[in-house]
Amino acid sequence: MTGRFSTACLAAGLTCFTPPAFAQTAQSAAYVVPRTSFGAPSIEGTWEANFIFTLEASPDAPSLTLPEREAEALANKRADQIAKIFDEQLDPEIPVNIKNTEGLPIVRGERRTRAVVLPADGKLPYTPEALKESKSGGPANYDNYEERPNWERCITNVGLPPVTFTRASNLRRIVQTPTHVVLHTEYGDEARVIPLADKHRPSVLHTVLGDSIARWEGNTLVIETISLPDRDRKRSFSNNMMVPGDAKVIERLTRLSDDELLYQFTVEDPKTYTAPWLAEYSLFRTDAPMFEHACHEGNYSIRNILQGARVADARAKAKATR
Repeated sequence: MTGRFSTACLAAGLTCFTPPAFAQTAQSAAYVVPRTSFGAPSIEGTWEANFIFTLEASPDAPSLTLPEREAEALANKRADQIAKIFDEQLDPEIPVNIKNTEGLPIVRGERRTRAVVLPADGKLPYTPEALKESKSGGPANYDNYEERPNWERCITNVGLPPVTFTRASNLRRIVQTPTHVVLHTEYGDEARVIPLADKHRPSVLHTVLGDSIARWEGNTLVIETISLPDRDRKRSFSNNMMVPGDAKVIERLTRLSDDELLYQFTVEDPKTYTAPWLAEYSLFRTDAPMFEHACHEGNYSIRNILQGARVADARAKAKATR
């Protein structure tokens, strides 16, 4: 990389889901995962992903992988599409920077067109109601800033599991101790301090990043997160992804080589999805330093959003009294 920029069970139905063998690990038989000083598989270090790709399969890229030349063409097409959207919104930054990527993601040496690998068709198995919600607009309440999404208020950002932001500004540093794993995300400056445990903490101790516990399954770190903020149930990837407060997120981190770390996540919620689904992409080791990310200091969004809503209210009132 040169760019800067287990089994889980659905509680409701007790239906168990095991990712297929191809989706769990694909370490070379000759590769020996390094160990920490206390004997655990080492995934420590700073890792990056600087790719452009979609969450689900699309009509122009139904296959999971592509040859290099076709992958380059698709990456350029995706970048042009995104740049056009933000250019129309008068955003001067994204159209320029969106093309500073490594192209389509590389997983085990293959170029991937999407993140979702299960179901095999690459589509999220939404219930009809959840699909409708995923395509709806943003939060409708503009009366109180405390009722706006956490990310809009700079309370949470792109470190919220599952992590779907793959631009280079989202470096991730991993630190391990005998009892905890820390996942520190640069963008948003969020640190998840995750205990190696088999029971979640009491709900009164859950945070805006949910409640996470971890365990080792061979050389794979498995992280289970519950109690995620429902106000942030709608996440942005290439399209909206639903992760309600009742959902369970299972993340898996597996070191495939000295430089590649496979990141997989499963979302389970029988009210939103007809079955669990699995997505994955790889992170790559980097020596780039992490920098402070400031959000609150320049966050004029809340003030402007609420002020705009008051202007709209006044216009609606004036129209009604004519």
